[in-house]
Amino acid sequence: MNPYSSLSQSSVLIKTNSFIRSVYIWMAIGLGLTGFTSYYVAHNESLMQLIYGTPGLIMMLIIAELGFVFFLSARIQKIEASTATALFAIYSILNGVTLSFIFIAYTATSIVSTFLICAITFLSCSIYGMVTKKDLTSLGGFMAMGLIGIVIASIVNIFLKSSGMQMIISYIGVIVFIGLTAYDTKKLKTMAVTIPDTATGGMIRKGAIMGALTLYLDFINLFIMLLRIFGNSRD
Repeated sequence: MNPYSSLSQSSVLIKTNSFIRSVYIWMAIGLGLTGFTSYYVAHNESLMQLIYGTPGLIMMLIIAELGFVFFLSARIQKIEASTATALFAIYSILNGVTLSFIFIAYTATSIVSTFLICAITFLSCSIYGMVTKKDLTSLGGFMAMGLIGIVIASIVNIFLKSSGMQMIISYIGVIVFIGLTAYDTKKLKTMAVTIPDTATGGMIRKGAIMGALTLYLDFINLFIMLLRIFGNSRD
């Protein structure tokens, strides 16, 4: 047995675990910022009146969120790690503002129970993506097509206002984001293994931020889909 080979494998394992741990820490921070902001805004009458009472403001916030995601994805290699971190934090807060309606639309009990279901489901899929030796590339491509279908169907349903169609979209959405969670986790593990030894702390931080954003989006969207299915309305 070559001791240098074992040492190399151990080094790769430590590097991989460190990167993945950093990804999940930043993801947890993002979810925490979103949850706190949502709760705070939902229980502040003045803010709720401003956000939902100002014509077009909520749409502007959603467009701003999309802008943050696209900017981070396109410019992550060129911006500073501190800038990427700040943008991720701001995005998480903005998302919390736009998701504040769930505390008005659904009971607190159903929100908590659905969050727990989502967390367990997400963790299970993420663990699978981490340990599986299967190539999930084809799964990722299939789920990406499903995501496009969900977006198109959701836009159409804005005009149709069909509760039945929304429920179908939600069930399909759960399947899609379960698959994406496993695929994205597998992709992050591969990324962690291939990080060059010459990578700076800033480069690793930016990679962790992008990984956290990817898993954050999977978690949030899975939670919303599950909430539409299991959530109990306040009405």
